[in-house]
Amino acid sequence: MAKTAFQEFTKGLWSEVPPYRLVLGLCPTLAMTKQVDMGFGMGLAVTFVLVGSNVLISLLRKVIPKNVRIACFIVVVATFVIVVELLMQAYTYELFLKMGIFIPLIVVNCIPLGRAEAFCYKKGVLPSFADGLGMGLGYTISLTVLAIIREVFGNGTFFNQPISFLGPSFQPFSFMITAPGAFVCLGLMLCIMNLLGKK
Repeated sequence: MAKTAFQEFTKGLWSEVPPYRLVLGLCPTLAMTKQVDMGFGMGLAVTFVLVGSNVLISLLRKVIPKNVRIACFIVVVATFVIVVELLMQAYTYELFLKMGIFIPLIVVNCIPLGRAEAFCYKKGVLPSFADGLGMGLGYTISLTVLAIIREVFGNGTFFNQPISFLGPSFQPFSFMITAPGAFVCLGLMLCIMNLLGKK
């Protein structure tokens, strides 16, 4: 059982990492990676929602009727999104304001609903917990790495603080923090992941 849970956890970190392998959750991936704090914050918010909703749906899987399961999944996911939203308003208000509408949109993010339908509606609590945690952490790492690249080269900052290691003559490449720059960075990351995956 522990071995199975470990396998479910690790698949979300590499073989099924949501943005680069499953190509899910791309809207917040592109929108929330201008700055590292936004990417990291969105990743943690999605992780919380994934873990909570996976566990609860797994616990209720024998009670939820098949013909209304999607509606039930949305209600469960929305409950955890509201909890995240209230926690962010209470403890990280500035980040909450930066992320704006993308926090409530976690409800319709493909990742929590996809994991509910494909995995935790059919599996037990421990594998569902491990799956949610692995997928969430994989998503967080993905967003954070993309945000680091975009913020460092696009703004010349890291966590909104100026960085000096690039030298005094460094000019930020502002294209990196635009919408087309987000697509280009994501495409390069997908390419790198595919090349590494083949090896």
